[in-house]
Amino acid sequence: MVDRRPASPSRRAVLKHGIAALAGLQLGEMIRLRPGEAVARSIITSDGPDSGRGSRRIDYARARRIPSACLNCSTVCGIIGTVVDGKLVKVSGNPADPNNGSVLCAKGQAGPLVASYPERLLYPLRRVGARGEGLWRRISWDEAYAELATRIRAAMDAGVPEEVAIHIGRSRIGAEIGRFLGAIGSPTQLNHRALCSSAKRAANYVSIGETDWETPDAANTKYILNFGSNFYEAHQGAIHLARRVVQGRFDNGAKLVTFDVRLSNTAGRSDEWFTCTPGTEGAIALAMGHVILAAGRQDQDFIDTWINVPAAELTAFYASYTPEWAAALSGVAAEDIRRLALEFAAAAPACFAMTNRGTEAHYNGFHSGRAVILLNALVGSVGRKGGFTYTEEPRIPAIFADVAPLPPRPQRQSVLENPPEYPLANKWQRMRVGQLVYAYLRDERAKLQVYISYTLGSPTTWPEGRSLAVDVLRDEAKIGFHACSDVVYSETAHYADLLLPDAAYTERWGFDTRNNFALRRYVVLRQPLQAPPAEARSFADVLIQVAKRLGPDVARYYPFADHEEQMRLRCSRWTAPDGRNGWDYMREVGVWVDRDQDPFYELFRWELTPAELAGARLDPATRLYHKAGPDGRERVIGIHAEGKPRRGFLTPSRKFQVRAQDVVDAGAAVGWPDDGWPRFIPIPSHQDMPADRFHLVSFKWNVHTQARTAPQRYLSEIVHDNPLWMNTATAAALGIRTGDHVEVTTFRPRGATYRADGEKLGSAVVPVIVTEGIHPRVLAMSNSLGQAFGGRAATARGGEPAEPPSRVAPAAADHNDYRSNIWWDPARGGSGAGHNINGILPVQPSPLVGMQAWYDTVCEVRKV
Repeated sequence: MVDRRPASPSRRAVLKHGIAALAGLQLGEMIRLRPGEAVARSIITSDGPDSGRGSRRIDYARARRIPSACLNCSTVCGIIGTVVDGKLVKVSGNPADPNNGSVLCAKGQAGPLVASYPERLLYPLRRVGARGEGLWRRISWDEAYAELATRIRAAMDAGVPEEVAIHIGRSRIGAEIGRFLGAIGSPTQLNHRALCSSAKRAANYVSIGETDWETPDAANTKYILNFGSNFYEAHQGAIHLARRVVQGRFDNGAKLVTFDVRLSNTAGRSDEWFTCTPGTEGAIALAMGHVILAAGRQDQDFIDTWINVPAAELTAFYASYTPEWAAALSGVAAEDIRRLALEFAAAAPACFAMTNRGTEAHYNGFHSGRAVILLNALVGSVGRKGGFTYTEEPRIPAIFADVAPLPPRPQRQSVLENPPEYPLANKWQRMRVGQLVYAYLRDERAKLQVYISYTLGSPTTWPEGRSLAVDVLRDEAKIGFHACSDVVYSETAHYADLLLPDAAYTERWGFDTRNNFALRRYVVLRQPLQAPPAEARSFADVLIQVAKRLGPDVARYYPFADHEEQMRLRCSRWTAPDGRNGWDYMREVGVWVDRDQDPFYELFRWELTPAELAGARLDPATRLYHKAGPDGRERVIGIHAEGKPRRGFLTPSRKFQVRAQDVVDAGAAVGWPDDGWPRFIPIPSHQDMPADRFHLVSFKWNVHTQARTAPQRYLSEIVHDNPLWMNTATAAALGIRTGDHVEVTTFRPRGATYRADGEKLGSAVVPVIVTEGIHPRVLAMSNSLGQAFGGRAATARGGEPAEPPSRVAPAAADHNDYRSNIWWDPARGGSGAGHNINGILPVQPSPLVGMQAWYDTVCEVRKV
């Protein structure tokens, strides 16, 4: 029986304080964890005369090299871990990985720090006292499993399995989480995609049927139009794309043109940089299309054959989008728009136009992204060598199919997982609208009996995180029970009821894959590079153990003992070309690449095979091929084009989709008039904006990823401060200099979005850096910093551990770096841990798709 009584201080014999004390915390003992305390102790045992006083030399002669996959950001590069005496000491790129090869960024190089956090969670902990008080008792894993299973079973037996949710930050074990939720009948898998890339994915899917971000053939290109992507630093797949852009620029003399409100690393390395008014990138792209068509520089054959609207309608659509119109909105000169459009067309087909959050994270981002993608279709660069190439699904091929039996898809519905106001959020891919989860819980549109968070830093990374998210996480009437799986004691963990110490990505199993810039399918095996410390366990293994305790109706979907066995079964169905079993091959090489298929150039022109055509019928009106699937339902498999049966695009028409009936229908369902074309939509918050207000945007550094990297001391040593960028002329007018502090006050949005009343939201006092590298009406501040939890590096609080040594001796690194070398600690004259700008950014999902309009925020600023 699990003891759930809230133990008070009077009941305990000893109350320990701080993460440092976890190393010696005994079963049943109590501990208090609070934000901002310098209370860490290394969990890595060291010995010898230099212990605690200096670095020890690593004997690489005893090293093992083990392939795996990085997860310090979403790019998931293949890595090789160097392991000495069971300890990960170094990581490098895996030459077998077709995306990154031997190259690895700073975040990837920091991999050993993830495993050796002094502030690691080591044991399961159960809350005692009030939620958010920080008082915990160590329990066993059996107790943790039993309590979680009991609470989940109660929701299942009550007929409301949808009131059990798993909310992930960056998991890369989506199949494992989906299996668990399917087995219990819950659809409520929540993520952060609407805060990241949902509009980008939706724009790609509507246009070409691909749900990922772009995979352009940058190594062979001659011209790049970049709308708001910082791929030299923080784009998804940044290292994969950046290295190929560098190759294309040096080998082919490719020109790079960037539109961005700020002089990002990518803008600074471009041949031309244009700072435009936020949210007007789509207008520029539409005006470029007007120029290309007016000059007759389009690829007429591609338009006539592969675009789903007649050429005359396309020309009529672009007629009003003149360069002068776009110049008035964007501030980019009409003559520059004309010149760049014609240069782009002249380089075709070895050219591409691309976007990312700088364009899509706006109220109008979905349609603006479509307008940029359409430029590639106008000049015929889609799928071409050096052009706007893309990959295909499924990402994981059948040879790695999951272990049967698989649970059926849940039939229950959840407004948290599929909010009806945003019909395109889940139409093609489960993109969800995660920034509304806490709002809907607060407003009682949904309720949760069991909320399981996994690597989720919502109080730090969510809009209104420090107010809305924290208020709901603290409220036991909104979230009945909160189990948190994490590596460190995060701010999310602080508001949990049960802490499940997670294995770091260097300590667990899993598959990974991304869209491949080598234009082939591939799969990477993530495998442990060292054992997790103390009692930390992989979340996937936790789900397996909980499932086995939920009864035979759930356990039957788990015919394996643990996650390692599940991975072995998935890998062992095939034999490598050299004769090795698939499991042995993946453990030794780390990467599978499909060499049997041609690179994905012009996928839409690939001919259907005789096997694919067997049993298919051709509709003479639409020229589409239909074929019945295993379930008996007919599906479109291709199109008759250019005299042959071809694959086409994976859109309803099997053509590049300019006018999208899906979008028309979705708009009609929610009362949002939309004609289905990639039109320009003015941003309501930006209309008639008073002269004393500014656009407030955020950005990422190349060494940080949301809330997950600040505890890694070398990364925080590189970037630990985030002053507000302000234009030189703007600062002069306000009497502000670099180093001054200002109060920034933000306002809620206007238009068809959440709480669109334009009222004041919040304020923050932050330092300023004055620069010419930003638009005069824009203020910019990086995110990922300003953390109150996560340990000494993250919070910029060095010093001695709060407790004397217990069972685990301090490592040299702890002595030198965490005690003495947090030199950015304000107590030592440093700048501190930065500021959390997300806390005063409003929740503002964009229409239809629900992408967070991060860069629409309007603010006031005054010197303090």
